[in-house]
Amino acid sequence: MRAVDLHHGASSEVGHVRTANEDAFLVAPPLFVVADGMGGHEGGDVASRIVVEEFARLPQDGRDSRAGAEAVVSTLARCQVRIREYATTRSGTGRRVHAGTTVVVALLVADDDGPKWLLANLGDSRIYRVVEGELDQVSVDHSVVQELVDAGEITAAEAAEHPERNVITRALGAALGTLEPDFFLLPLAAAERIVLCTDGVTGMIDDATMASILARSPDPRDAADGLVQAALVAGGHDNATAVVVDVVGSATDESFDLVRRRESLETKLGTLP
Repeated sequence: MRAVDLHHGASSEVGHVRTANEDAFLVAPPLFVVADGMGGHEGGDVASRIVVEEFARLPQDGRDSRAGAEAVVSTLARCQVRIREYATTRSGTGRRVHAGTTVVVALLVADDDGPKWLLANLGDSRIYRVVEGELDQVSVDHSVVQELVDAGEITAAEAAEHPERNVITRALGAALGTLEPDFFLLPLAAAERIVLCTDGVTGMIDDATMASILARSPDPRDAADGLVQAALVAGGHDNATAVVVDVVGSATDESFDLVRRRESLETKLGTLP
C-alpha cells in the first residue's frame, strides 16, 4: 500500500456522573477503534476492553477493502464469543452481569485505485468525516430513534429528546438481532479528517458545535480533547471519547511537501528546537 501519513489524537474522560469509564479506544495506525461499553463496572468496561484487545491483534500488513471487511467481521465475531463467555462465567458466580459494547472502526485499505478508508459501525457510536471544512456524519445509528426518524415518525430534533434515545438495536454481547456492522468505503480525498466518538460526545454537543471545535483545531490532538472537554462542559452525563485522524499526505504525493508539513507540525508541538 502506498505510504500514507496520518496524524491523530485521542481523548477519553469518565464524565461528571459515571464512576467508571466504560469507553475504550485503540490508536494503531492504520487502524483506529472506539468502543462504548454497556453494563456497568465489570461489564461494559470489560466488553469494550475485549474489543480493543482483539483489534490490536490484527496484522498491520496492507489489505484491500474486501480483506479488510472480512478482518473486521471475523474480529467482531471473536469479540462476541469472548464477551458472552465472560458474562456467562460471571453470572455463574451468582452475580448477573450484562456486558455489551458498541464499536466504530476506521481502517486504511489499499484497492487497485489507491488507498481508502474502510469504516464500520455497530451501535450508536459515530463516525464523521471532514472534507473541505464541512462536517458530515458517515455512520447511521443503530438505535430505536434512528429507525423512527428513518420511518418519518419523528424528526431528528425530536430524536435528541426522545425517551428511548439511548436504546440501541445492535451491539456486541447483546441479544439484539443482527450483529452485522455497516460498512462505508471512502477515498482519502473524501475524508481528509475522520472522527470516531461515543454518544457521550454526540449526546452532549450538536454537530454545529462539533464542526466549530474541529474547524479551530488543526492539530488532531487538540481537536479530540476539544470535543471531549465540550461534552464535559455541557454536562458530562456519560463517558466521552473521541479519536481524530488527519490524512496529511502520502510519501509518493509530489504535490504535497510532506517533510515541510511534518516539520511544521513538530515545531508547533514543541518536538523540534
